Amino acid sequence: MPATPRDVLTPDTLALLQAVARAGSFAAAARELGLVPSAVTYRVRQIEDALDALLFDRGSRQARLTDAGAELLREGERLLAEVDAVANRVRRVATGWESQLTIAVDAVISCATVMELAQAFFAVAPTTRLRLRDEALSGTLQALVAGQADLALGSAIEPGTNAGIQGGVLGELPFVFAIAPHHPLARVAQPLPDEEVLRHRAVAVADSTPRGGGLTLGLLAGQDVLTVPTMRAKLDAQLRGLGVGFLPEPMARPWIAAGLLVERATARPPRVTRATYAWRAAGALGPGRGLQWWLQQLESPATRRALLERHDGPPRP
Repeated sequence: MPATPRDVLTPDTLALLQAVARAGSFAAAARELGLVPSAVTYRVRQIEDALDALLFDRGSRQARLTDAGAELLREGERLLAEVDAVANRVRRVATGWESQLTIAVDAVISCATVMELAQAFFAVAPTTRLRLRDEALSGTLQALVAGQADLALGSAIEPGTNAGIQGGVLGELPFVFAIAPHHPLARVAQPLPDEEVLRHRAVAVADSTPRGGGLTLGLLAGQDVLTVPTMRAKLDAQLRGLGVGFLPEPMARPWIAAGLLVERATARPPRVTRATYAWRAAGALGPGRGLQWWLQQLESPATRRALLERHDGPPRP
């Protein structure tokens, strides 16, 4: 009796297809999986026969996904995520602790403070895997809304009316226009007019949302821009004079004090962002014990302040 789609669409076979797509050939996937190439080829052919669809184009040296294969992998990743979610929910029912907790951490958040919290968390929840995601701008909240995170720290966007999302406030975060002392704008009289700032390259952190162009803050229309992946990279670029822009005041403060950055007033009003945190409501089960632990830490004003203000400065001589 021929195999049916239900027979072949298992987590193991989906993982095998992912390995072939990632490796680019049946032989390379076989080496990765510890199988002989003929076994990989046979299992892929079984899946194709059951689905009556060609999943890989074998017309070249590489195994390239067909449109049907790409669609199967997209849906397969979703199914595997659902399997993991079911396992996580079952474990939570049994123990109250999540098997994995994912936290989206915005670029403005103190990495040292997050790591200290992670260390304390593992002391009480050693069996819960912790996953930290680097996010920025609208991507921080979007990771939560899309179900890719359980908790989001430092979003500049209010949770609003997103279904199943609850939120709180970390605090007000002021930004300063900071530039290297050797940058040409350091010699221009304050407040810096927009037309003068426009002549110089800006440094901007890329919005981490996977959809559309994302959010952009602090840029002038038509301004040349160097886009970097993190706030730390933005700070580094501005220290080198590669561009100008607004930095979180707590992050810029020690570098300004050391004379490695200079703060300049601009014609635009001072920029202050209200940083928030948000979490996913967990339905009838309520938040797991791991998420409850993090939310309890966030009730502390000292913890909220540290997440926004504790940033590394220049190395001491």
